Amino acid sequence: MAKGVEKKEVQRIPRKADDLSEWYTQVCLQAQLADYTPVRGCIAMRPYGFAIWELITAEFDRRFKATGHSNAYFPLFIPEGLFMREAEHVEGFAPEVALVTEGGGEKLTERLVIRPTSEVIIGTLYAKWIQSHRDLPVLINQWSNVVRWEKATRPFLRTLEFLWQEGHTAHATREEAAAEVQQMLNIYREVAESVLALPVISGRKSDNEKFAGAEATFAIEALMPDGKALQAGTSHELGQNFARAYDITFTDADEQVKHVWTTSWGVSWRVLGGVVMAHGDDNGLVLPPAIAPHQVVIVPIPRKGADDVLPAAQELARELAGVCRVRLDDRLEQSAPWKFNEWELRGVPIRIELGKRDLDSQVVTVARRDTLTKETIPRNEVAARIPKLLSDVQQALYERARVDRDARTTIANDRESLVSALQAQRGFVLAPWCEQPSCELDIKAQTGAVSRVIAGPADAGQRCGYCGQPAKVLAYFARSY
Repeated sequence: MAKGVEKKEVQRIPRKADDLSEWYTQVCLQAQLADYTPVRGCIAMRPYGFAIWELITAEFDRRFKATGHSNAYFPLFIPEGLFMREAEHVEGFAPEVALVTEGGGEKLTERLVIRPTSEVIIGTLYAKWIQSHRDLPVLINQWSNVVRWEKATRPFLRTLEFLWQEGHTAHATREEAAAEVQQMLNIYREVAESVLALPVISGRKSDNEKFAGAEATFAIEALMPDGKALQAGTSHELGQNFARAYDITFTDADEQVKHVWTTSWGVSWRVLGGVVMAHGDDNGLVLPPAIAPHQVVIVPIPRKGADDVLPAAQELARELAGVCRVRLDDRLEQSAPWKFNEWELRGVPIRIELGKRDLDSQVVTVARRDTLTKETIPRNEVAARIPKLLSDVQQALYERARVDRDARTTIANDRESLVSALQAQRGFVLAPWCEQPSCELDIKAQTGAVSRVIAGPADAGQRCGYCGQPAKVLAYFARSY
Protein backbone atom coordinates (compact mmCIF):
# COMPACT_ATOMS: atom_id res chain seq x y z
CA MET A 1 0.00 0.00 0.00
CA ALA A 2 2.78 2.45 0.97
CA LYS A 3 4.63 1.89 -2.30
CA GLY A 4 1.44 2.41 -4.29
CA VAL A 5 0.84 5.73 -2.55
CA GLU A 6 4.40 6.84 -3.22
CA LYS A 7 4.07 6.10 -6.92
CA LYS A 8 0.89 8.13 -7.09
CA GLU A 9 2.60 11.10 -5.45
CA VAL A 10 5.18 11.40 -8.23
CA GLN A 11 2.98 10.61 -11.23
CA ARG A 12 2.91 13.22 -13.95
CA ILE A 13 0.63 16.20 -13.53
CA PRO A 14 -0.97 18.12 -16.44
CA ARG A 15 0.99 20.95 -18.00
CA LYS A 16 0.06 24.19 -16.26
CA ALA A 17 -0.65 26.01 -19.52
CA ASP A 18 -2.89 23.21 -20.83
CA ASP A 19 -5.32 22.89 -17.92
CA LEU A 20 -4.69 25.26 -15.03
CA SER A 21 -7.64 24.01 -12.98
CA GLU A 22 -6.64 20.34 -13.14
CA TRP A 23 -2.95 21.21 -12.73
CA TYR A 24 -3.78 23.15 -9.56
CA THR A 25 -5.90 20.38 -8.08
CA GLN A 26 -3.30 17.71 -8.81
CA VAL A 27 -0.48 19.79 -7.31
CA CYS A 28 -2.49 20.29 -4.11
CA LEU A 29 -3.15 16.54 -3.91
CA GLN A 30 0.16 15.10 -5.08
CA ALA A 31 2.36 17.59 -3.22
CA GLN A 32 0.52 16.38 -0.10
CA LEU A 33 -0.98 19.73 0.82
CA ALA A 34 -4.56 18.51 1.10
CA ASP A 35 -6.97 15.69 0.33
CA TYR A 36 -10.69 15.46 -0.30
CA THR A 37 -13.06 14.24 2.40
CA PRO A 38 -16.52 12.61 2.26
CA VAL A 39 -18.09 16.06 2.86
CA ARG A 40 -18.66 17.98 -0.37
CA GLY A 41 -16.51 21.09 -0.58
CA CYS A 42 -14.42 20.25 2.49
CA ILE A 43 -10.76 19.27 2.50
CA ALA A 44 -8.34 17.83 5.02
CA MET A 45 -5.07 19.69 5.26
CA ARG A 46 -2.25 17.16 5.34
CA PRO A 47 0.80 17.63 7.61
CA TYR A 48 2.96 19.14 4.85
CA GLY A 49 0.24 21.61 3.91
CA PHE A 50 -0.42 22.44 7.54
CA ALA A 51 3.30 23.02 8.14
CA ILE A 52 3.23 25.65 5.38
CA TRP A 53 0.08 27.19 6.88
CA GLU A 54 1.75 27.34 10.30
CA LEU A 55 4.69 29.25 8.86
CA ILE A 56 2.30 31.67 7.16
CA THR A 57 0.23 32.20 10.30
CA ALA A 58 3.37 32.74 12.37
CA GLU A 59 4.38 35.63 10.09
CA PHE A 60 0.99 37.28 10.47
CA ASP A 61 0.69 36.54 14.19
CA ARG A 62 4.06 38.06 15.01
CA ARG A 63 3.10 41.29 13.29
CA PHE A 64 -0.34 41.39 14.91
CA LYS A 65 1.16 41.08 18.39
CA ALA A 66 3.86 43.65 17.61
CA THR A 67 1.07 46.17 16.93
CA GLY A 68 -0.66 45.51 20.24
CA HIS A 69 -3.22 42.85 19.29
CA SER A 70 -4.04 39.83 21.45
CA ASN A 71 -5.45 36.47 20.41
CA ALA A 72 -8.74 35.16 21.79
CA TYR A 73 -11.40 32.67 20.76
CA PHE A 74 -15.16 33.00 20.24
CA PRO A 75 -17.94 30.41 19.69
CA LEU A 76 -18.68 28.72 16.38
CA PHE A 77 -22.46 29.02 16.89
CA ILE A 78 -24.51 32.22 16.79
CA PRO A 79 -28.20 32.37 17.79
CA GLU A 80 -30.20 33.20 14.66
CA GLY A 81 -32.06 36.04 16.33
CA LEU A 82 -28.80 37.68 17.30
CA PHE A 83 -27.42 37.26 13.80
CA MET A 84 -30.47 38.97 12.30
CA ARG A 85 -29.98 42.28 14.09
CA GLU A 86 -27.65 43.85 11.52
CA ALA A 87 -29.84 43.80 8.40
CA GLU A 88 -27.22 44.58 5.73
CA HIS A 89 -24.84 42.01 7.18
CA VAL A 90 -27.56 39.36 7.17
CA GLU A 91 -28.57 40.12 3.61
CA GLY A 92 -24.98 39.88 2.38
CA PHE A 93 -24.31 36.50 3.99
CA ALA A 94 -27.75 34.88 3.67
CA PRO A 95 -26.91 32.75 0.59
CA GLU A 96 -23.86 31.26 2.35
CA VAL A 97 -25.24 30.66 5.85
CA ALA A 98 -25.45 27.15 7.30
CA LEU A 99 -27.91 26.52 10.15
CA VAL A 100 -28.12 23.96 12.94
CA THR A 101 -31.74 22.94 13.50
CA GLU A 102 -31.36 19.91 15.80
CA GLY A 103 -29.08 18.97 18.66
CA GLY A 104 -29.01 16.09 21.08
CA GLY A 105 -31.83 14.43 19.22
CA GLU A 106 -34.18 17.40 19.73
CA LYS A 107 -35.31 20.23 17.48
CA LEU A 108 -33.81 23.51 18.66
CA THR A 109 -36.15 26.24 19.86
CA GLU A 110 -33.90 28.74 18.07
CA ARG A 111 -31.74 27.80 15.13
CA LEU A 112 -27.99 28.35 15.36
CA VAL A 113 -25.96 30.00 12.61
CA ILE A 114 -22.57 28.38 12.01
CA ARG A 115 -20.35 31.43 11.83
CA PRO A 116 -19.58 32.73 8.35
CA THR A 117 -17.70 35.50 10.19
CA SER A 118 -17.78 36.63 13.81
CA GLU A 119 -18.75 40.31 13.98
CA VAL A 120 -22.08 39.38 15.58
CA ILE A 121 -20.93 37.20 18.46
CA ILE A 122 -17.87 39.34 19.15
CA GLY A 123 -19.90 42.55 19.05
CA THR A 124 -22.31 41.11 21.59
CA LEU A 125 -19.46 40.39 23.99
CA TYR A 126 -17.79 43.74 23.39
CA ALA A 127 -21.05 45.32 24.59
CA LYS A 128 -20.44 43.58 27.94
CA TRP A 129 -16.72 44.24 28.15
CA ILE A 130 -16.62 47.92 27.15
CA GLN A 131 -17.95 50.48 29.62
CA SER A 132 -15.53 53.39 29.63
CA HIS A 133 -13.11 55.16 27.31
CA ARG A 134 -10.44 53.59 29.52
CA ASP A 135 -11.45 50.20 28.12
CA LEU A 136 -10.54 51.29 24.59
CA PRO A 137 -9.13 50.40 22.22
CA VAL A 138 -9.96 46.70 22.20
CA LEU A 139 -7.56 44.93 19.84
CA ILE A 140 -8.41 41.24 19.44
CA ASN A 141 -7.68 38.64 16.78
CA GLN A 142 -8.81 35.04 16.56
CA TRP A 143 -7.51 32.10 14.54
CA SER A 144 -10.46 29.88 13.71
CA ASN A 145 -12.55 28.09 11.13
CA VAL A 146 -15.67 29.46 9.45
CA VAL A 147 -18.33 27.96 7.19
CA ARG A 148 -19.76 29.48 4.02
CA TRP A 149 -22.04 27.30 1.91
CA GLU A 150 -20.32 27.68 -1.45
CA LYS A 151 -21.73 26.02 -4.56
CA ALA A 152 -18.50 25.70 -6.55
CA THR A 153 -15.42 24.74 -4.54
CA ARG A 154 -11.70 24.27 -5.07
CA PRO A 155 -9.00 23.37 -2.50
CA PHE A 156 -7.96 26.42 -0.46
CA LEU A 157 -9.35 28.95 -2.94
CA ARG A 158 -13.01 28.32 -2.08
CA THR A 159 -14.24 25.67 0.35
CA LEU A 160 -17.29 25.25 2.58
CA GLU A 161 -15.15 25.28 5.71
CA PHE A 162 -11.86 27.13 5.82
CA LEU A 163 -9.21 28.34 8.23
CA TRP A 164 -8.47 32.01 8.70
CA GLN A 165 -7.77 34.80 11.11
CA GLU A 166 -10.24 37.55 11.83
CA GLY A 167 -9.32 40.66 13.76
CA HIS A 168 -12.00 42.69 15.53
CA THR A 169 -11.24 46.02 17.15
CA ALA A 170 -13.20 48.76 18.90
CA HIS A 171 -12.12 52.42 19.13
CA ALA A 172 -13.25 55.68 20.65
CA THR A 173 -13.06 57.67 17.39
CA ARG A 174 -13.57 57.23 13.68
CA GLU A 175 -10.00 58.39 13.07
CA GLU A 176 -8.52 55.68 15.29
CA ALA A 177 -10.59 53.01 13.58
CA ALA A 178 -9.62 54.26 10.12
CA ALA A 179 -5.93 54.19 11.09
CA GLU A 180 -6.34 50.62 12.35
CA VAL A 181 -7.85 49.52 9.03
CA GLN A 182 -4.91 50.93 7.06
CA GLN A 183 -2.35 49.52 9.49
CA MET A 184 -3.70 46.00 9.05
CA LEU A 185 -3.99 46.38 5.27
CA ASN A 186 -0.31 47.35 5.21
CA ILE A 187 0.57 44.25 7.27
CA TYR A 188 -1.32 42.08 4.78
CA ARG A 189 0.53 43.66 1.89
CA GLU A 190 3.91 43.26 3.60
CA VAL A 191 3.38 39.56 4.29
CA ALA A 192 2.00 38.89 0.82
CA GLU A 193 4.99 40.47 -0.87
CA SER A 194 7.92 39.80 1.45
CA VAL A 195 6.87 36.36 2.73
CA LEU A 196 4.59 34.81 0.09
CA ALA A 197 6.38 36.53 -2.83
CA LEU A 198 2.99 37.62 -4.18
CA PRO A 199 2.93 41.14 -5.63
CA VAL A 200 -0.41 42.75 -4.87
CA ILE A 201 -2.41 45.85 -5.62
CA SER A 202 -4.28 47.47 -2.76
CA GLY A 203 -7.06 49.96 -2.31
CA ARG A 204 -10.69 50.53 -1.45
CA LYS A 205 -13.49 48.28 -2.66
CA SER A 206 -16.50 49.66 -4.52
CA ASP A 207 -19.87 49.88 -2.78
CA ASN A 208 -21.01 46.77 -4.67
CA GLU A 209 -17.98 44.77 -3.57
CA LYS A 210 -17.51 45.93 0.03
CA PHE A 211 -18.13 43.70 3.04
CA ALA A 212 -21.77 43.39 4.03
CA GLY A 213 -22.45 45.89 6.81
CA ALA A 214 -19.23 47.87 6.36
CA GLU A 215 -18.88 51.55 5.59
CA ALA A 216 -15.73 50.87 3.59
CA THR A 217 -13.66 47.82 2.68
CA PHE A 218 -10.00 47.82 1.65
CA ALA A 219 -8.26 44.83 0.08
CA ILE A 220 -5.10 43.42 -1.43
CA GLU A 221 -5.46 41.57 -4.74
CA ALA A 222 -3.01 39.22 -6.46
CA LEU A 223 -3.08 38.22 -10.11
CA MET A 224 -3.23 34.53 -11.01
CA PRO A 225 -1.89 32.88 -14.19
CA ASP A 226 -5.33 32.66 -15.83
CA GLY A 227 -5.83 36.41 -15.59
CA LYS A 228 -8.19 36.22 -12.61
CA ALA A 229 -7.69 38.22 -9.43
CA LEU A 230 -7.38 36.58 -6.03
CA GLN A 231 -8.57 38.64 -3.07
CA ALA A 232 -5.80 37.90 -0.60
CA GLY A 233 -6.87 39.96 2.42
CA THR A 234 -9.51 42.48 3.47
CA SER A 235 -9.75 45.21 6.10
CA HIS A 236 -13.08 46.81 6.93
CA GLU A 237 -14.22 50.09 8.44
CA LEU A 238 -17.47 49.06 10.10
CA GLY A 239 -18.26 52.55 11.35
CA GLN A 240 -20.86 52.38 14.13
CA ASN A 241 -23.20 49.98 12.31
CA PHE A 242 -22.45 46.94 14.47
CA ALA A 243 -22.01 49.09 17.58
CA ARG A 244 -25.59 50.33 17.20
CA ALA A 245 -26.97 46.90 16.32
CA TYR A 246 -25.36 45.29 19.39
CA ASP A 247 -25.37 48.34 21.70
CA ILE A 248 -21.60 48.67 22.14
CA THR A 249 -21.27 51.94 24.04
CA PHE A 250 -18.80 53.66 26.35
CA THR A 251 -18.72 56.67 28.61
CA ASP A 252 -16.22 59.11 27.14
CA ALA A 253 -13.97 61.50 29.06
CA ASP A 254 -16.64 64.20 28.60
CA GLU A 255 -19.13 61.94 30.46
CA GLN A 256 -21.16 61.42 27.28
CA VAL A 257 -22.29 57.91 26.35
CA LYS A 258 -21.20 57.11 22.79
CA HIS A 259 -21.10 54.18 20.39
CA VAL A 260 -17.68 52.74 19.61
CA TRP A 261 -16.18 52.60 16.12
CA THR A 262 -15.32 49.08 15.04
CA THR A 263 -13.15 47.34 12.44
CA SER A 264 -12.63 43.82 11.23
CA TRP A 265 -9.96 42.32 9.00
CA GLY A 266 -9.13 38.85 7.76
CA VAL A 267 -6.88 36.55 5.76
CA SER A 268 -7.70 32.91 5.00
CA TRP A 269 -5.87 29.88 3.76
CA ARG A 270 -6.72 30.97 0.21
CA VAL A 271 -3.36 32.79 0.26
CA LEU A 272 -1.77 29.31 0.28
CA GLY A 273 -3.78 28.51 -2.84
CA GLY A 274 -2.48 31.74 -4.35
CA VAL A 275 1.11 30.68 -3.68
CA VAL A 276 0.50 27.32 -5.35
CA MET A 277 -1.09 28.85 -8.42
CA ALA A 278 1.21 31.84 -8.86
CA HIS A 279 4.60 30.17 -8.39
CA GLY A 280 4.09 26.52 -9.39
CA ASP A 281 5.28 25.06 -12.70
CA ASP A 282 4.90 21.90 -14.76
CA ASN A 283 6.94 19.96 -12.19
CA GLY A 284 4.64 20.92 -9.32
CA LEU A 285 4.83 23.20 -6.31
CA VAL A 286 7.40 25.99 -5.99
CA LEU A 287 7.62 27.35 -2.44
CA PRO A 288 9.09 30.68 -1.38
CA PRO A 289 11.80 29.80 1.16
CA ALA A 290 10.09 31.88 3.88
CA ILE A 291 7.20 29.39 4.07
CA ALA A 292 8.94 26.17 3.03
CA PRO A 293 8.85 23.51 5.79
CA HIS A 294 12.09 22.16 4.31
CA GLN A 295 14.14 25.00 2.84
CA VAL A 296 16.90 22.58 1.88
CA VAL A 297 16.72 18.85 1.28
CA ILE A 298 19.90 16.78 1.16
CA VAL A 299 19.84 13.69 -1.06
CA PRO A 300 22.83 11.38 -0.59
CA ILE A 301 23.74 9.26 -3.62
CA PRO A 302 25.54 6.19 -2.31
CA ARG A 303 27.61 3.99 -4.59
CA LYS A 304 28.33 0.28 -4.21
CA GLY A 305 31.45 -0.25 -2.18
CA ALA A 306 31.36 3.28 -0.74
CA ASP A 307 30.02 3.73 2.79
CA ASP A 308 31.15 7.31 3.44
CA VAL A 309 28.39 9.23 1.59
CA LEU A 310 25.64 8.92 4.19
CA PRO A 311 27.86 9.94 7.16
CA ALA A 312 29.00 12.97 5.14
CA ALA A 313 25.38 13.87 4.36
CA GLN A 314 24.46 13.55 8.03
CA GLU A 315 27.30 15.84 9.00
CA LEU A 316 26.20 18.39 6.39
CA ALA A 317 22.62 18.25 7.71
CA ARG A 318 23.82 18.95 11.24
CA GLU A 319 25.85 21.89 9.99
CA LEU A 320 22.99 23.40 7.97
CA ALA A 321 20.49 23.00 10.82
CA GLY A 322 21.95 26.18 12.28
CA VAL A 323 21.17 28.30 9.22
CA CYS A 324 18.01 26.86 7.63
CA ARG A 325 15.21 24.30 7.87
CA VAL A 326 16.94 21.23 6.45
CA ARG A 327 15.75 17.69 5.71
CA LEU A 328 18.04 14.73 5.10
CA ASP A 329 16.37 12.22 2.79
CA ASP A 330 18.15 9.03 3.79
CA ARG A 331 15.41 6.61 2.67
CA LEU A 332 16.96 3.48 1.24
CA GLU A 333 13.92 2.14 -0.62
CA GLN A 334 13.85 4.96 -3.21
CA SER A 335 16.40 5.90 -5.84
CA ALA A 336 17.99 9.33 -5.99
CA PRO A 337 16.15 10.31 -9.23
CA TRP A 338 12.84 9.32 -7.62
CA LYS A 339 13.65 11.57 -4.66
CA PHE A 340 14.63 14.44 -6.97
CA ASN A 341 11.22 14.25 -8.64
CA GLU A 342 9.38 14.06 -5.34
CA TRP A 343 11.09 17.08 -3.81
CA GLU A 344 10.60 19.08 -6.99
CA LEU A 345 6.90 18.20 -6.88
CA ARG A 346 6.74 19.33 -3.25
CA GLY A 347 8.46 22.61 -4.00
CA VAL A 348 11.56 22.49 -1.78
CA PRO A 349 13.57 25.62 -2.67
CA ILE A 350 17.05 24.06 -2.65
CA ARG A 351 18.17 20.46 -3.16
CA ILE A 352 21.69 19.38 -2.32
CA GLU A 353 22.99 16.25 -4.05
CA LEU A 354 25.94 14.52 -2.47
CA GLY A 355 27.64 11.57 -4.11
CA LYS A 356 31.00 9.84 -4.07
CA ARG A 357 32.41 12.13 -6.76
CA ASP A 358 31.28 15.18 -4.80
CA LEU A 359 33.04 13.87 -1.71
CA ASP A 360 36.22 13.20 -3.65
CA SER A 361 36.14 16.72 -5.10
CA GLN A 362 35.10 18.33 -1.81
CA VAL A 363 32.03 19.94 -3.38
CA VAL A 364 28.24 19.57 -3.30
CA THR A 365 25.78 19.92 -6.17
CA VAL A 366 23.05 22.49 -5.46
CA ALA A 367 19.79 22.60 -7.46
CA ARG A 368 17.44 25.59 -7.32
CA ARG A 369 13.74 24.79 -7.53
CA ASP A 370 12.74 28.14 -9.04
CA THR A 371 15.12 27.97 -12.00
CA LEU A 372 15.78 24.21 -12.15
CA THR A 373 19.47 25.04 -12.50
CA LYS A 374 22.42 23.37 -10.77
CA GLU A 375 25.82 24.55 -9.56
CA THR A 376 28.65 23.08 -7.55
CA ILE A 377 29.71 24.75 -4.31
CA PRO A 378 32.87 23.98 -2.32
CA ARG A 379 31.93 21.87 0.67
CA ASN A 380 33.51 24.29 3.14
CA GLU A 381 31.40 27.20 1.80
CA VAL A 382 27.96 25.58 1.87
CA ALA A 383 26.76 26.78 5.28
CA ALA A 384 27.85 30.33 4.53
CA ARG A 385 26.24 30.46 1.08
CA ILE A 386 22.89 28.77 1.71
CA PRO A 387 21.22 31.77 3.47
CA LYS A 388 22.14 34.07 0.57
CA LEU A 389 20.93 31.49 -1.94
CA LEU A 390 17.59 31.18 -0.12
CA SER A 391 17.25 34.95 -0.12
CA ASP A 392 17.96 35.01 -3.86
CA VAL A 393 15.25 32.41 -4.51
CA GLN A 394 12.75 34.38 -2.40
CA GLN A 395 13.45 37.62 -4.25
CA ALA A 396 13.52 35.96 -7.67
CA LEU A 397 10.05 34.47 -7.15
CA TYR A 398 8.65 37.87 -6.19
CA GLU A 399 10.30 39.65 -9.10
CA ARG A 400 9.12 37.03 -11.59
CA ALA A 401 5.55 37.36 -10.35
CA ARG A 402 5.75 41.17 -10.33
CA VAL A 403 7.06 41.37 -13.87
CA ASP A 404 4.33 38.97 -15.01
CA ARG A 405 1.62 40.99 -13.27
CA ASP A 406 2.83 44.28 -14.72
CA ALA A 407 3.06 42.79 -18.20
CA ARG A 408 -0.55 41.61 -17.91
CA THR A 409 -1.95 44.91 -16.63
CA THR A 410 -3.71 46.92 -19.33
CA ILE A 411 -4.69 50.61 -19.28
CA ALA A 412 -8.05 51.30 -20.92
CA ASN A 413 -9.62 54.72 -21.41
CA ASP A 414 -12.60 53.92 -23.62
CA ARG A 415 -15.42 51.41 -23.69
CA GLU A 416 -14.14 49.31 -26.58
CA SER A 417 -10.68 48.81 -25.12
CA LEU A 418 -12.07 48.22 -21.61
CA VAL A 419 -14.58 45.60 -22.69
CA SER A 420 -12.21 43.79 -25.04
CA ALA A 421 -9.45 43.68 -22.43
CA LEU A 422 -11.80 42.29 -19.78
CA GLN A 423 -13.30 39.74 -22.13
CA ALA A 424 -9.80 38.55 -23.05
CA GLN A 425 -9.17 37.94 -19.31
CA ARG A 426 -5.49 38.63 -19.64
CA GLY A 427 -5.11 40.32 -16.26
CA PHE A 428 -5.84 43.58 -14.47
CA VAL A 429 -7.39 46.42 -16.45
CA LEU A 430 -6.85 49.91 -15.04
CA ALA A 431 -9.45 52.44 -16.16
CA PRO A 432 -11.06 55.73 -15.16
CA TRP A 433 -14.46 55.03 -13.65
CA CYS A 434 -17.55 56.94 -12.58
CA GLU A 435 -17.93 54.70 -9.49
CA GLN A 436 -21.64 54.25 -10.08
CA PRO A 437 -22.97 50.84 -8.89
CA SER A 438 -25.18 50.53 -11.98
CA CYS A 439 -22.17 51.03 -14.26
CA GLU A 440 -20.26 48.28 -12.45
CA LEU A 441 -23.22 45.91 -12.77
CA ASP A 442 -23.35 46.60 -16.52
CA ILE A 443 -19.62 45.86 -16.82
CA LYS A 444 -20.13 42.62 -14.93
CA ALA A 445 -23.06 41.57 -17.10
CA GLN A 446 -21.04 42.12 -20.28
CA THR A 447 -17.61 40.84 -19.20
CA GLY A 448 -17.97 38.88 -15.95
CA ALA A 449 -15.53 41.31 -14.31
CA VAL A 450 -15.95 43.82 -11.50
CA SER A 451 -13.74 46.43 -9.92
CA ARG A 452 -11.13 44.82 -7.67
CA VAL A 453 -9.78 47.91 -5.91
CA ILE A 454 -9.93 51.65 -6.42
CA ALA A 455 -6.40 52.90 -6.99
CA GLY A 456 -7.03 56.61 -6.41
CA PRO A 457 -8.77 59.69 -7.82
CA ALA A 458 -9.18 60.19 -11.54
CA ASP A 459 -7.46 63.10 -13.26
CA ALA A 460 -9.46 66.22 -13.96
CA GLY A 461 -11.49 65.88 -17.14
CA GLN A 462 -11.23 62.10 -17.39
CA ARG A 463 -14.33 60.19 -18.48
CA CYS A 464 -15.49 56.79 -17.30
CA GLY A 465 -13.94 54.14 -19.49
CA TYR A 466 -17.27 52.35 -19.77
CA CYS A 467 -20.22 54.78 -19.65
CA GLY A 468 -18.51 58.07 -20.56
CA GLN A 469 -19.73 59.98 -17.52
CA PRO A 470 -17.23 62.11 -15.57
CA ALA A 471 -14.75 59.79 -13.87
CA LYS A 472 -14.27 59.97 -10.11
CA VAL A 473 -11.61 57.32 -9.61
CA LEU A 474 -9.08 55.05 -11.26
CA ALA A 475 -10.01 51.41 -10.66
CA TYR A 476 -8.56 48.00 -11.40
CA PHE A 477 -11.03 45.59 -13.00
CA ALA A 478 -10.76 41.83 -13.43
CA ARG A 479 -12.64 38.60 -13.06
CA SER A 480 -11.93 36.88 -9.77
CA TYR A 481 -11.93 33.65 -7.77
